Amino acid sequence: MKRAIVALVSVALVFGQNTKQKAAPKAAPSADDLSRITVDVTRVNLLYTVTDKKGRFVSNLTRDDFEIFENKKPQKILEFTAETDLPLRLAILIDTSNSIRERFRFIQEAAIGFVTTVMRPGKDRALVVSFDTSPELVSDLTDDQVAVTKAIRDLRPGGGTALYDAIFFSCRDVLMKDQPRDKFRRAVVVLSDGDDNQSRWTREQALEMAHKADAVIYTISTNITHLETSGDKVLKRFAEETGGIPFFPFKAEDLGQSFENIANELRHQYNVFYRPEPLRTDGLYHPVDIRVKERRELSVRARHGYYAPTLPLAP
Repeated sequence: MKRAIVALVSVALVFGQNTKQKAAPKAAPSADDLSRITVDVTRVNLLYTVTDKKGRFVSNLTRDDFEIFENKKPQKILEFTAETDLPLRLAILIDTSNSIRERFRFIQEAAIGFVTTVMRPGKDRALVVSFDTSPELVSDLTDDQVAVTKAIRDLRPGGGTALYDAIFFSCRDVLMKDQPRDKFRRAVVVLSDGDDNQSRWTREQALEMAHKADAVIYTISTNITHLETSGDKVLKRFAEETGGIPFFPFKAEDLGQSFENIANELRHQYNVFYRPEPLRTDGLYHPVDIRVKERRELSVRARHGYYAPTLPLAP
């Protein structure tokens, strides 16, 4: 008889989830809070894209075309799907700090265009989180396109920047609560200059929670100085570590193209589940590599690993 191992611990919410309600100040988070989630440790999920040397999507591959390695050990694929039909759970995170005020109108219009292009009524759901001095859930997960676009249009810039808190909150307190986890593809789109001066969670804690939520992060930099900043490097790391893409539009008017590229990406994805062998519950990060067999001209973009949960020792 197969035995499912599930770690279930209640989550103490850090941020209020009521629409348009700011998070109340609380004590600094502890590292233990990162593991207080529900995790099925018997399967690992990988969402990924495949491209050829010219950057064109390759979408006609099958399960037998891929191989997975964890800690350099081959793994057996349990499930394989093409992601064009699975429902999308989309988190749109918009920086509303003073630093992006000059480009804010372009950000709003580009984000609205993205929502109306990507969301399929009755199938996909999106949420909107604004962040300045703290994250604010301005529209919870909904398939109502009108509600999402109104939430974006009603945003106003002002305040500091709590980017890491916004990613952490969106992944843990919203995306991860939408179950079952294997029936949806989760994507986070971040519009920001990448600077953070207000968060209580760290960059690595935010990245870890994105991994635990099986969320792919796409970042769009609002920096238009043509010079790479420390914030751009942060955005690049979030995207690359989770299997997404960082975009750096040179002009505010080019934001729409970045959103169009993300929409195209979301229509050309694969998804696999595998059971780690050996199965580990050590709470550590485990590197994963997925490849296309015998076709070196094809490139796979996926997250680089996952965090195993920590289970209590048996008495």
